[in-house]
Amino acid sequence: MIRRRGLTVAAAVALAATALTPQVAGAQVQVTNKWVTTVLQAEPPDLEGCYSMANLQGAVLKQNVIETLIYKKAQDGSLHPRLATSWERVQPDLWRIKLRNDVIFHDGQKFTAQTVKKSLDRVSSSAFVCRDRAKFLNDIKIEVTAVDDFTVDIKASRPDPIMPMRLAGIGIVGPNEPLDKKSLKPVGTGPYVVDTWEAGQQILIKRNDKYWGKPPAPDGMRYIWRGESSVRAAMVKLGEADIAPSIAEQDAIDPKTDVAFLNSETTFLRIDTTIAPLNDKRVRLALNYAFDRDTVRGTILSKDYVHATQMVMPNIPGHNFELDKRVRTYDPVKAKQLLAEAKAAGVPVDAEIWLFGRPAAYPEATEVAEAALTMYKAVGFNMKLKHLEPGEYARWNNKPFPEGRGPTILQNSHDNAFGDAMFSLPYRYMCSDGNNSPMCDPKLDEEITRVALLSGDERVKGFQEIFRRMYDDYIAEVWQYHMVGYARVNPRINFIPDVSTNNEVKAEDVTFK
Repeated sequence: MIRRRGLTVAAAVALAATALTPQVAGAQVQVTNKWVTTVLQAEPPDLEGCYSMANLQGAVLKQNVIETLIYKKAQDGSLHPRLATSWERVQPDLWRIKLRNDVIFHDGQKFTAQTVKKSLDRVSSSAFVCRDRAKFLNDIKIEVTAVDDFTVDIKASRPDPIMPMRLAGIGIVGPNEPLDKKSLKPVGTGPYVVDTWEAGQQILIKRNDKYWGKPPAPDGMRYIWRGESSVRAAMVKLGEADIAPSIAEQDAIDPKTDVAFLNSETTFLRIDTTIAPLNDKRVRLALNYAFDRDTVRGTILSKDYVHATQMVMPNIPGHNFELDKRVRTYDPVKAKQLLAEAKAAGVPVDAEIWLFGRPAAYPEATEVAEAALTMYKAVGFNMKLKHLEPGEYARWNNKPFPEGRGPTILQNSHDNAFGDAMFSLPYRYMCSDGNNSPMCDPKLDEEITRVALLSGDERVKGFQEIFRRMYDDYIAEVWQYHMVGYARVNPRINFIPDVSTNNEVKAEDVTFK
């Protein structure tokens, strides 16, 4: 039974109306100085292992409570054994995974090939909404077979050279996890067990004394949440927290505690290329030349941000470094010329265009959208700006898009921390699989599908060419920035934020001074 100490009546009523209200508590544990406190931006809506790439759930769960078969090292993208000991591609569409034989789930169940099959079947089930499935499997269907007690075969619906990379993103949960609802107290194999969730207050995960591997230094991890960046930063400064994995640039002012790191997020304006006048390439180019990237970077946004030219970060295989050498510079004269050419050709460039802002997309997103509006009006676009709440924004971000819509541009961002362009391309650009795609070209779909079957240098070069085509030929975005994150770390611990910190705060990366 959950304790609601300290909640107001209004908060309690709000919680009672929520579909998923935390109802978990464990035995009372003593939070000592060997516990590490992390202050998040908000309270997690659940602790579902199948949402481990969501930043709130992942910060608590990923590799702490829920482990993956294969571990991807953030620094270089290399793959290493975790719950799996080895993997082998035995056929183009079939991978054989060898498992550890000394692992116990938190509830005492033995970790075996059958439990792995059940967990992956849960991920694949159409009856269960799983974010990690959409992120890492996308349109690939998998069939899992237990070969023996500690070997599984994973057969993909098509030849797949990156199955190990996909598995590095999918957590393994216990065999008794429900199929029809999200979990509030997940059962995993990790070095910590979910002990207590006090709604509106804190989540505690305590040491798993039966952990198969080397235990991390902290005895436990405590998670609290505050909406204001300045409050999160102050809590670390005052010793009330140890890690604030996300603070605003203006709060990152102490070189002794504050760390800047290139995160995995790329920002852009997504153009609906299917509706006039945005279906004309000249108009889309004009949008790019009219946006002053250099002025926004260093004034509204951090000077540490990096100009973007494509969907994936430089550490992702397939990133086209040649594009980075020819960022489109601010040229309002050229933008006006392109609009004039389009108008002379009969394109309705005077049509009203809506720019939809997303205030919660990243810090200062509202100011970036307002700056873009000013720049676009200055070159002659008939544009209006509206900031959307999350629910309304989702209608425009995800298919099916609203019918009867006019020309629209959507403030957007994309997070790919996971090492392959196929975690970005299908749902961003493909016709049938592109849940966020503002375009449809069957020939592009064919090329993405073809390159997805390649490996090694051929795969890298294939993706680089696709990103070149997106930049030069399709122009479905106004590229903005690869983002920098800021974290504050208490001097009493050692913890180095990296590209994975967006959705992982791993206790194994923490030591005490």
